[in-house]
Amino acid sequence: MSTPNAVPVFVVPDQNLIPVDDYLTRMASIPPSRMFLINKGLKVFREKYADRPMFDASQGDGGASLPGVPRQILERAAQLQIEHGTAYDMPYGTDAYRRAVIEQYWKLDPSLGFGPGNVIATVGGRDALMKAYQAMLALGYGRQGDVLVVSRVPWISYNWGPYGVGANVLYAPGSEEDGWAYSEDGLRECVRFARQQGREVAGVVITSPDNPTGRTISAQEQANLAKAALQAGAAFILFDWMYHYVTDEQPMDLNAFLQMFDPQERQRLMFLDGITKSLGASNIRNCHLIVNTEVAQWIVSRASHGVIPSFYSLAVAMAAYEMGYQQAVRSIVEPTNASRLVLKEFLDRQGFRYIMGKGYYAFIEVSNWLERRGWADTEPLGQYLAEQHGLAIVPGVYFSVYGGKWIRFSYATPPERTVGAAERLLEGLEAM
Repeated sequence: MSTPNAVPVFVVPDQNLIPVDDYLTRMASIPPSRMFLINKGLKVFREKYADRPMFDASQGDGGASLPGVPRQILERAAQLQIEHGTAYDMPYGTDAYRRAVIEQYWKLDPSLGFGPGNVIATVGGRDALMKAYQAMLALGYGRQGDVLVVSRVPWISYNWGPYGVGANVLYAPGSEEDGWAYSEDGLRECVRFARQQGREVAGVVITSPDNPTGRTISAQEQANLAKAALQAGAAFILFDWMYHYVTDEQPMDLNAFLQMFDPQERQRLMFLDGITKSLGASNIRNCHLIVNTEVAQWIVSRASHGVIPSFYSLAVAMAAYEMGYQQAVRSIVEPTNASRLVLKEFLDRQGFRYIMGKGYYAFIEVSNWLERRGWADTEPLGQYLAEQHGLAIVPGVYFSVYGGKWIRFSYATPPERTVGAAERLLEGLEAM
């Protein structure tokens, strides 16, 4: 029998209604990212010392600290946009983009179980992550309040992005001496600990090269960690490979990597990559997820009511893939690799304790200088270096309390700028 028009009607049947829960009123306040405020301290320095150079070693943006996307790629993308037109595209991007990711970028063997239909275009890395977190919760154990596991000192938004969509974030065991690296036993302990709390592990994030520490782990080690977590009961593993092309070795080979897993395990893997770091395309906002078919369909369905990527962002990626991605990223990767060498030599010569793998960052321990000033962590050090010495860095405490004695130092700058920034760091610390 139909409901009279004068009576309100829910969109979904009663059995599908979301239960009432007041957990939103009990959530911790999610702080804004302080990453966007770091450079303000440099303005104070500029007002005092207009004739002295400033150095920005806080950057996670190769489009700001390095040349960014080559002009010919931007022009080719504009041509593609003109040819394509300005009508709506699909929530996953376009079919041409999906094919380009699989066939030109990854050159993926279709026998491994992933093809164009498993690619989701996203509006940058944060959009990809938010979609992945939601899928993990819904398709893992089907519950809000389950757990996402991250490292002891994770990228800032790993702390708060998952929490905002209903996942509780759990720091994995890890020691400072090992750069807070995951261990197989530590991931198994996370699953055990979560279950003691009446929760399950919906997902684990494995990122290499790491942000903020720069730590890099081999493909085999990443696979071993993932297998241990899956066998313990984690629903999904997300590999965040945003920096893997910024290396003087070889970027990740997805064909070889997938062969380390059996077909059932592959269905529980997610891969995130994009152009924001390796191409210096931060404000182009293009990344992609590669996920199993069920996850892809789930994300696309919801994206059709939410965020749909712009074609131009897809076109920039396609133009870079068309050129050959190793060639396209040279203006970012080559100076960053050169800077890594000169920074490592400087830190070794000066006796610093640090973590450095590949990617953009070194994580540098500064506890001796904090003790001289009586500072509990590196937050006031960040302000001091910017305002008094014209150097922007990221305090390690911004990432978690476990990084409180450390700073993140970006070397995604030309080598001469990296050397200047390193010398300014030493000058600032010695002045304390």
